[in-house]
Amino acid sequence: MKQICIALVVSLFFISCSSSKEQEIISENELVLIFTGDVLLDRGVRPYAEREGVQALFAGVDSIFRQADAVIINLECPLTKIVTPVNKHFVFRGEPMWAEGLRAAGITHAAMANNHTYDQGRQGLLSTYNHLKAAGIEPLGFGYTKKERIQPVIIRKGATEVALFNSVPLPLENWYDLDDRPGICQASASTLADAIQSYHASHPFSKIIAVLHWGVEFQSVPSLQQHIDAQILLKAGADAIVGHHPHVVQSLKNVYGKPVFYSLGNFVFDQSMPIANHAAMAQITILGDSIIAKSLPVKIIQHKPKSK
Repeated sequence: MKQICIALVVSLFFISCSSSKEQEIISENELVLIFTGDVLLDRGVRPYAEREGVQALFAGVDSIFRQADAVIINLECPLTKIVTPVNKHFVFRGEPMWAEGLRAAGITHAAMANNHTYDQGRQGLLSTYNHLKAAGIEPLGFGYTKKERIQPVIIRKGATEVALFNSVPLPLENWYDLDDRPGICQASASTLADAIQSYHASHPFSKIIAVLHWGVEFQSVPSLQQHIDAQILLKAGADAIVGHHPHVVQSLKNVYGKPVFYSLGNFVFDQSMPIANHAAMAQITILGDSIIAKSLPVKIIQHKPKSK
């Protein structure tokens, strides 16, 4: 009887160790990504950033950021001392030192392919890229040539790898996409699909996420073009799509068995209409072949996001 008891204890010990080891392996390979909508550090937000510091703007979502392996925002303004405004309706500029505040808040990546990071011209855009890199934030959608701009940024954890493509397929005010000058990715869905298909063929075990600045402002229903573009990109090999630009939340849909966040809405922003102050974060967890997508609701109070 004593021998049986000892054998049972030893057996349970090995089961416990095996379970613990398996959990450790899962933890080493499970990659958790948080995506946000538009982060504006000018206009109505500027006084808060100057008074409280940029890091304080994200205090209401700090616990969620800390649980993620990477946090990817859409940076809706250049961060530069260069003041050479482009001739357009809305022109923004944040301070370059604020990149450090973004990093201190837990932000690891910033999407630059949108309709505002070029607001202070090409040199302002290049300056923003350099300040982000110096602060330890990896920019998306930037390059010195069209070929560079369409290349993905890679995130790795253990055996898990994800490639992030970033593009703004919208027409931009007074901005020319020059091949041999610093710029942002303005690839159409079909052009981006070619790049994704090529990358998927050479990296079959990588997951691919397309981060798009698209859609129609203040429309809570995705446009027909968004639906068409999503299908093109998913058929080409994208595993998920995360969108922003409309300033309001649009639906999370399952398309071809893959998650599409059509729009996350705002995040740090100064718009007063109630619909623009309801936002979301996209949480995408990758482990092996599985992708788990969740929409995390956010309320914007005095321009600052707070998780619900």
